[in-house]
Amino acid sequence: MESDTVAPVEMAADGEIMASVEEGPTDQFIVADVTRDDAYLTLPLADAASLPAWR
Repeated sequence: MESDTVAPVEMAADGEIMASVEEGPTDQFIVADVTRDDAYLTLPLADAASLPAWR
């Protein structure tokens, strides 16, 4: 069986990546590169992977 692989991506070495949780009617998980405009990703916290699942 073939393994599930992800193609490597090119990343800027000078980026500053941060993550946070925004609480509200629907808690949102946010990942952003704070050194670039409009470089962020949001999703409902319930859909975000737990830390052990990322390992």
